[in-house]
Amino acid sequence: MVSTVPLIDVVTVSTSTPAKGAAARKPRRPRIPGVLLKFVMAVSGAFLLLYLVLHMIGNLKIFFGGAELDGYARWLREILEPALPYEGMLWIVRVVLTVSVLAHIWSATVLALRARRARPIRYAGGNHKLPGSYAARTMRWGGVIIVLFVVYHLLDLTTGTLNPNGEHLQVYANVVADFAPSRWYVTLFYVLAVVAVGLHVRHGLWSALQTLGVSNGRRQRPLQIVSTVFAVLLTVGFLAVPIAVTFGVV
Repeated sequence: MVSTVPLIDVVTVSTSTPAKGAAARKPRRPRIPGVLLKFVMAVSGAFLLLYLVLHMIGNLKIFFGGAELDGYARWLREILEPALPYEGMLWIVRVVLTVSVLAHIWSATVLALRARRARPIRYAGGNHKLPGSYAARTMRWGGVIIVLFVVYHLLDLTTGTLNPNGEHLQVYANVVADFAPSRWYVTLFYVLAVVAVGLHVRHGLWSALQTLGVSNGRRQRPLQIVSTVFAVLLTVGFLAVPIAVTFGVV
Protein backbone atom coordinates (compact mmCIF):
# COMPACT_ATOMS: atom_id res chain seq x y z
CA MET A 1 0.00 0.00 0.00
CA VAL A 2 1.32 3.48 -0.84
CA SER A 3 1.71 5.88 2.08
CA THR A 4 -0.89 8.63 2.25
CA VAL A 5 1.37 11.02 4.27
CA PRO A 6 2.13 14.10 2.17
CA LEU A 7 5.77 14.51 1.14
CA ILE A 8 5.93 18.05 2.54
CA ASP A 9 5.11 16.75 6.06
CA VAL A 10 7.94 14.20 5.92
CA VAL A 11 10.43 16.86 4.90
CA THR A 12 9.23 19.23 7.62
CA VAL A 13 9.57 16.62 10.39
CA SER A 14 13.01 15.46 9.26
CA THR A 15 14.43 18.99 9.05
CA SER A 16 12.87 20.46 12.18
CA THR A 17 14.12 17.86 14.70
CA PRO A 18 17.84 18.69 14.45
CA ALA A 19 17.01 22.39 14.66
CA LYS A 20 15.31 21.90 18.02
CA GLY A 21 18.29 19.94 19.35
CA ALA A 22 20.72 22.61 18.21
CA ALA A 23 18.65 25.33 19.82
CA ALA A 24 18.53 23.43 23.11
CA ARG A 25 22.33 23.30 23.40
CA LYS A 26 23.76 26.15 25.45
CA PRO A 27 26.79 27.98 24.08
CA ARG A 28 30.02 27.00 25.79
CA ARG A 29 31.96 29.53 27.78
CA PRO A 30 35.31 30.53 26.29
CA ARG A 31 38.02 28.20 27.61
CA ILE A 32 41.06 29.94 29.09
CA PRO A 33 44.16 28.67 27.26
CA GLY A 34 46.40 26.43 29.31
CA VAL A 35 49.46 28.45 28.31
CA LEU A 36 47.88 31.56 29.82
CA LEU A 37 47.09 29.71 33.05
CA LYS A 38 50.67 28.49 33.29
CA PHE A 39 51.92 32.02 32.65
CA VAL A 40 49.69 33.40 35.44
CA MET A 41 50.97 30.71 37.80
CA ALA A 42 54.59 31.45 36.87
CA VAL A 43 54.32 35.24 37.24
CA SER A 44 52.36 35.08 40.50
CA GLY A 45 54.87 32.55 41.79
CA ALA A 46 57.70 34.93 40.89
CA PHE A 47 56.15 37.69 43.03
CA LEU A 48 55.74 35.27 45.94
CA LEU A 49 59.30 34.01 45.53
CA LEU A 50 60.70 37.55 45.58
CA TYR A 51 58.79 38.22 48.78
CA LEU A 52 60.15 35.04 50.37
CA VAL A 53 63.73 36.07 49.61
CA LEU A 54 63.26 39.56 51.06
CA HIS A 55 61.40 38.16 54.06
CA MET A 56 64.20 35.69 54.75
CA ILE A 57 66.83 38.45 54.61
CA GLY A 58 64.80 40.50 57.06
CA ASN A 59 64.42 37.55 59.43
CA LEU A 60 68.18 37.02 59.53
CA LYS A 61 68.61 40.45 61.11
CA ILE A 62 67.77 38.75 64.39
CA PHE A 63 71.40 37.59 64.56
CA PHE A 64 72.48 41.26 64.77
CA GLY A 65 70.42 41.86 67.91
CA GLY A 66 66.98 42.97 68.98
CA ALA A 67 67.50 46.65 68.14
CA GLU A 68 68.42 45.79 64.55
CA LEU A 69 65.38 43.56 64.02
CA ASP A 70 62.91 45.91 65.69
CA GLY A 71 64.35 48.87 63.77
CA TYR A 72 63.87 46.96 60.53
CA ALA A 73 60.21 46.34 61.43
CA ARG A 74 59.68 50.08 62.02
CA TRP A 75 61.46 50.97 58.76
CA LEU A 76 59.08 48.74 56.78
CA ARG A 77 56.18 50.83 58.02
CA GLU A 78 57.86 54.16 57.25
CA ILE A 79 58.96 53.50 53.64
CA LEU A 80 58.30 56.48 51.33
CA GLU A 81 56.88 58.67 54.09
CA PRO A 82 55.44 61.28 53.78
CA ALA A 83 54.64 60.52 50.12
CA LEU A 84 52.79 57.48 51.42
CA PRO A 85 51.00 57.28 54.77
CA TYR A 86 52.34 55.22 57.65
CA GLU A 87 52.35 51.52 56.61
CA GLY A 88 51.28 52.60 53.10
CA MET A 89 53.96 50.62 51.28
CA LEU A 90 53.39 47.67 53.58
CA TRP A 91 49.72 47.58 52.60
CA ILE A 92 50.59 47.80 48.91
CA VAL A 93 52.84 44.76 49.36
CA ARG A 94 50.07 42.94 51.23
CA VAL A 95 47.55 43.59 48.44
CA VAL A 96 50.00 42.43 45.75
CA LEU A 97 50.77 39.30 47.76
CA THR A 98 47.06 38.53 48.27
CA VAL A 99 46.32 38.90 44.56
CA SER A 100 49.37 36.76 43.72
CA VAL A 101 48.31 34.01 46.13
CA LEU A 102 44.74 33.93 44.78
CA ALA A 103 45.95 33.94 41.16
CA HIS A 104 48.47 31.20 41.93
CA ILE A 105 45.91 28.94 43.64
CA TRP A 106 43.26 29.58 40.96
CA SER A 107 45.54 28.81 38.01
CA ALA A 108 47.02 25.75 39.71
CA THR A 109 43.55 24.41 40.59
CA VAL A 110 42.18 24.87 37.06
CA LEU A 111 45.22 23.16 35.53
CA ALA A 112 45.00 20.28 38.01
CA LEU A 113 41.29 19.73 37.30
CA ARG A 114 41.90 19.77 33.56
CA ALA A 115 44.69 17.24 33.91
CA ARG A 116 42.43 14.96 35.95
CA ARG A 117 39.59 15.19 33.41
CA ALA A 118 42.00 14.47 30.59
CA ARG A 119 43.08 11.24 32.32
CA PRO A 120 39.97 9.94 34.16
CA ILE A 121 41.02 6.27 34.13
CA ARG A 122 43.78 5.07 36.43
CA TYR A 123 46.79 3.38 34.98
CA ALA A 124 46.76 -0.41 34.78
CA GLY A 125 47.92 -2.06 37.97
CA GLY A 126 47.42 1.14 39.96
CA ASN A 127 50.86 2.45 39.04
CA HIS A 128 50.99 6.11 39.98
CA LYS A 129 54.77 6.40 40.21
CA LEU A 130 55.24 7.88 36.78
CA PRO A 131 57.52 10.80 35.89
CA GLY A 132 56.20 13.98 37.49
CA SER A 133 53.54 12.26 39.62
CA TYR A 134 55.60 12.42 42.84
CA ALA A 135 56.34 16.10 42.31
CA ALA A 136 52.67 16.80 41.56
CA ARG A 137 51.52 15.04 44.75
CA THR A 138 54.19 16.89 46.74
CA MET A 139 52.95 20.20 45.38
CA ARG A 140 49.37 19.36 46.40
CA TRP A 141 49.93 18.37 50.02
CA GLY A 142 52.72 20.89 50.35
CA GLY A 143 50.35 23.62 49.21
CA VAL A 144 47.82 22.66 51.91
CA ILE A 145 50.52 22.76 54.61
CA ILE A 146 51.74 26.15 53.35
CA VAL A 147 48.23 27.65 53.41
CA LEU A 148 47.65 26.43 56.99
CA PHE A 149 51.06 27.73 58.01
CA VAL A 150 50.45 31.17 56.49
CA VAL A 151 47.19 31.50 58.44
CA TYR A 152 48.94 30.48 61.68
CA HIS A 153 51.94 32.70 60.94
CA LEU A 154 49.73 35.76 60.45
CA LEU A 155 47.89 35.12 63.71
CA ASP A 156 51.17 34.46 65.50
CA LEU A 157 53.77 37.00 64.42
CA THR A 158 51.68 39.56 62.51
CA THR A 159 48.61 40.17 64.65
CA GLY A 160 50.16 38.64 67.79
CA THR A 161 46.95 36.79 68.62
CA LEU A 162 48.62 33.41 69.17
CA ASN A 163 52.01 34.70 70.29
CA PRO A 164 52.99 34.37 74.00
CA ASN A 165 54.35 37.94 73.97
CA GLY A 166 52.29 39.47 71.16
CA GLU A 167 53.45 43.08 71.50
CA HIS A 168 53.33 45.31 68.43
CA LEU A 169 56.77 46.11 66.93
CA GLN A 170 58.55 44.01 69.57
CA VAL A 171 59.57 41.56 66.88
CA TYR A 172 62.67 40.24 68.62
CA ALA A 173 60.82 39.51 71.87
CA ASN A 174 57.90 37.95 69.97
CA VAL A 175 60.17 35.61 68.00
CA VAL A 176 62.15 34.56 71.08
CA ALA A 177 58.93 33.85 72.98
CA ASP A 178 57.46 32.00 70.03
CA PHE A 179 60.30 29.51 69.56
CA ALA A 180 61.21 29.00 73.21
CA PRO A 181 62.36 25.43 74.07
CA SER A 182 59.06 24.74 75.87
CA ARG A 183 57.22 25.47 72.61
CA TRP A 184 59.10 22.82 70.64
CA TYR A 185 55.87 21.81 68.86
CA VAL A 186 55.66 25.28 67.28
CA THR A 187 59.24 24.96 66.06
CA LEU A 188 58.48 21.48 64.69
CA PHE A 189 55.44 22.76 62.80
CA TYR A 190 57.50 25.66 61.49
CA VAL A 191 60.22 23.28 60.27
CA LEU A 192 57.67 21.07 58.52
CA ALA A 193 56.06 24.06 56.83
CA VAL A 194 59.37 25.55 55.70
CA VAL A 195 60.49 22.20 54.24
CA ALA A 196 57.18 22.09 52.34
CA VAL A 197 57.90 25.62 51.08
CA GLY A 198 61.35 24.50 49.94
CA LEU A 199 59.97 21.55 47.99
CA HIS A 200 57.29 23.77 46.51
CA VAL A 201 59.86 26.38 45.48
CA ARG A 202 62.19 23.81 43.94
CA HIS A 203 59.49 22.27 41.74
CA GLY A 204 57.73 25.58 41.11
CA LEU A 205 60.89 27.36 40.01
CA TRP A 206 61.77 24.55 37.63
CA SER A 207 58.23 24.48 36.20
CA ALA A 208 58.24 28.27 35.79
CA LEU A 209 61.50 28.13 33.84
CA GLN A 210 59.98 25.51 31.57
CA THR A 211 56.82 27.61 31.09
CA LEU A 212 58.83 30.70 30.21
CA GLY A 213 60.93 28.70 27.76
CA VAL A 214 64.22 29.11 29.61
CA SER A 215 64.95 25.43 30.25
CA ASN A 216 65.56 23.99 26.82
CA GLY A 217 68.04 21.42 25.57
CA ARG A 218 71.37 21.33 27.32
CA ARG A 219 70.36 23.94 29.90
CA GLN A 220 67.89 21.64 31.66
CA ARG A 221 70.35 19.91 33.96
CA PRO A 222 72.13 23.09 35.14
CA LEU A 223 68.81 24.81 35.78
CA GLN A 224 67.58 21.82 37.78
CA ILE A 225 70.68 22.16 39.94
CA VAL A 226 70.14 25.91 40.31
CA SER A 227 66.50 25.34 41.35
CA THR A 228 67.54 22.78 43.96
CA VAL A 229 70.37 24.89 45.40
CA PHE A 230 68.14 27.96 45.55
CA ALA A 231 65.41 26.04 47.37
CA VAL A 232 67.92 24.58 49.85
CA LEU A 233 69.42 28.00 50.64
CA LEU A 234 65.95 29.50 51.12
CA THR A 235 64.95 26.64 53.42
CA VAL A 236 68.13 26.90 55.51
CA GLY A 237 67.74 30.68 55.76
CA PHE A 238 64.22 30.40 57.14
CA LEU A 239 65.03 27.52 59.49
CA ALA A 240 68.07 29.28 60.96
CA VAL A 241 65.93 31.58 63.11
CA PRO A 242 63.60 29.12 64.93
CA ILE A 243 66.37 26.56 65.42
CA ALA A 244 68.76 29.21 66.78
CA VAL A 245 66.14 30.44 69.24
CA THR A 246 65.13 26.92 70.35
CA PHE A 247 68.73 25.92 71.06
CA GLY A 248 69.66 29.18 72.78
CA VAL A 249 71.91 30.67 70.11
CA VAL A 250 69.69 33.75 70.03
